[in-house]
Amino acid sequence: MSEHINNVSKRKEALKEVIHRLHAGETVEDLQEKFGDAIRGATAGEIAEAERAMIGEGVPVSEIQRLCDLHVAIFRESLDEEPAPESLPGHPVFTFRMENEVTMRLLEAMEETLKAWQVGEEEALDSLRKQAENLKAIEKHYSRKENLLFPYLEKKGFEGPSSVMWGVDNEIRDEIKQFRNDVHGANPDPATATISFEDLANDIREMIYKEEKILFPESLTRLSEAEWAEIRQQEEDIGYFDVTPRNTWQPEEEATSKNQLESVEEEEMNVDGLISLDTGALTQEQINLMLTHLPVDVTFVDENNEVRYFSQGRERIFDRSPAIIGRAVTSCHPPQSVHRVELILDDFQSGKRDVAEFWIQMGENFVYIRYFALRNASGEYKGCIEVTQEISHIRSLEGEQRLLDDVPGYAD
Repeated sequence: MSEHINNVSKRKEALKEVIHRLHAGETVEDLQEKFGDAIRGATAGEIAEAERAMIGEGVPVSEIQRLCDLHVAIFRESLDEEPAPESLPGHPVFTFRMENEVTMRLLEAMEETLKAWQVGEEEALDSLRKQAENLKAIEKHYSRKENLLFPYLEKKGFEGPSSVMWGVDNEIRDEIKQFRNDVHGANPDPATATISFEDLANDIREMIYKEEKILFPESLTRLSEAEWAEIRQQEEDIGYFDVTPRNTWQPEEEATSKNQLESVEEEEMNVDGLISLDTGALTQEQINLMLTHLPVDVTFVDENNEVRYFSQGRERIFDRSPAIIGRAVTSCHPPQSVHRVELILDDFQSGKRDVAEFWIQMGENFVYIRYFALRNASGEYKGCIEVTQEISHIRSLEGEQRLLDDVPGYAD
């Protein structure tokens, strides 16, 4: 037993030394030669803990993200020895893995189509464009990972994936957008498209490897049957990438979420009672209906910067799931924009400002996003709300239209 403990301890020290040297500029090949024996047998958990420790020591997340592919290359031999997660159809991990299989096949097909386009087959370009549009739907895979799986892992103190993987996911999103532009342009060039595709395909495959060998095994180790059941209940709202999950996997009967049962009981108790407000009183059902029928997405963040509520309207702009309730709002944004969110929250809390707004073009949609500080009668900061709205139609309005002017028989 003592020998095993000593070996684990030595391996942990070796892992940190390897990662520090890697970040200092030493090559993968040299480090594998110098530390091969010392790190052999390293688990995904030990590697993840080493990277997490480095973040704790002050190494920027962006630096970990930049070199995480090299980290995997260093330990690939050890990771390849770990068994794949065992799960049944319907289990969230099984669904993630099936999506990865679909992705690998799609990338292979796109490589063949690119070759056909390069040798002059004109119809290959149309096929490639369709394949590129299909690949865009991988967003569903990444969104479920970021908005469902990461919040549960964070509650277990396993925060590395959300701070590092999310950033890489965003880079892949940008690469997909670039590739789509390359093949949809007025004069698409096969050579240019091939170069961008090679980078894109490599990054997607590396992400699949990290999910299969690190993220999923660690998730299966850390999350309970009840938590997987909760994830399964929520993932339909976000959707899937070319996969329709079957229900072969069924959680144990006692795995029903205690929190969900409590919320149902609370709703049954309060649904007929009135909740007193400043200018009236409404039932819980009425408040919920009002908030879910607003033509905007609303998210409430409390004074501790934790998400406490979001509306579930019919036309949602950004993916949200109940898993984010209680999550730090900074963890709900990709690493590249966290510092901006922190600046807004700091300004709200200090009283420097009460409103922050910005707008972005998302495909054909023009999205207007506003943050409002919430203060009580004494001026104390009690949180903020994020209000998001698709305003393309509003921007196009001209002239006037009076109430019911668009209804036959009601015009003045």
